[in-house]
Amino acid sequence: MTMATETKREMKFVQKQPGYEIMPHPDHKRLYHIQLDDRLLETFFAGCKEHSEQSLRYVPYSRQVLAHQFRELFGQSFMDNIREILQDRESGGFTISVQGKTEDVEDFVKFGTALTHLIGIPNFDAMTGTFYARFTVKDTDNSDSYLRQAYRLFTLHTDGTFVDEPTDWLLMMKMDEKNAVGGESRLLHLDDWEDLEKFSKHPLANVKITYKAPPSKNVEQVVHRATFYEINNKPCICFIDQFAYPETIEQALYLKELSESLENSPAVHALKLPVGDLVILNNSFWMHGRAPFEKHPELYRELMRQRGYFARV
Repeated sequence: MTMATETKREMKFVQKQPGYEIMPHPDHKRLYHIQLDDRLLETFFAGCKEHSEQSLRYVPYSRQVLAHQFRELFGQSFMDNIREILQDRESGGFTISVQGKTEDVEDFVKFGTALTHLIGIPNFDAMTGTFYARFTVKDTDNSDSYLRQAYRLFTLHTDGTFVDEPTDWLLMMKMDEKNAVGGESRLLHLDDWEDLEKFSKHPLANVKITYKAPPSKNVEQVVHRATFYEINNKPCICFIDQFAYPETIEQALYLKELSESLENSPAVHALKLPVGDLVILNNSFWMHGRAPFEKHPELYRELMRQRGYFARV
């Protein structure tokens, strides 16, 4: 990528509006960071007291009412811009924060929910039985996946591999953290991966792989997905090493080599996410994982996850 192209990409969505500012992310060349007007953010949190975390779970339309309140404060242009950023192949992601205006984790849920319902609709998360998941990472764990295992590498993957529904985007928000060293979010944009052409044009790239979820995911469905597919003539990926069940030795070797290439790519970036911050990524061409934590007997981290599809209108 030439410097001229790099500059053009970084400047594409950079702007300052009355209620918010979009700026290049300080730690990643492809991401944006959005700074909200402090007064308007305080008004949002004050105005959504009627919505409890429980009511958001039980009354689906209340989630969109919350998004409406956010849009009324920050403007139609805010919604338009975040939708366009997420669908822009050159970027496809941004971070945003509660900016210290609240420490209430229920407010964190409301904030993330308003944002996702400006983008589209979250999928049902069978692991928790609602439209989002809140989960913890601690010193000890007996889970059946890498999600909660603190001291091992959580390898790069995309979400939604084992469900038969579109998973266009992913939100991850840090709710709480204590005694945590390490555990950064590891991110890789496909277009920065030096082996993209090698693996996306491989004879097995479009062969459908069987995916099955472990018991903790509460999903019994078996799905079959190609590792690579195209959107707007650009390669996109669907992959997670833990839940893939290849049918041949050749498929297994292909997936193993692919995963090793991803993990060793110099383009993988470790992103630190403070408490109260979230990142939203296009799930078609961004891969994510987590670095190991350093051992601590009182390690604690809580995250919220939402994932879903883009608005159709």
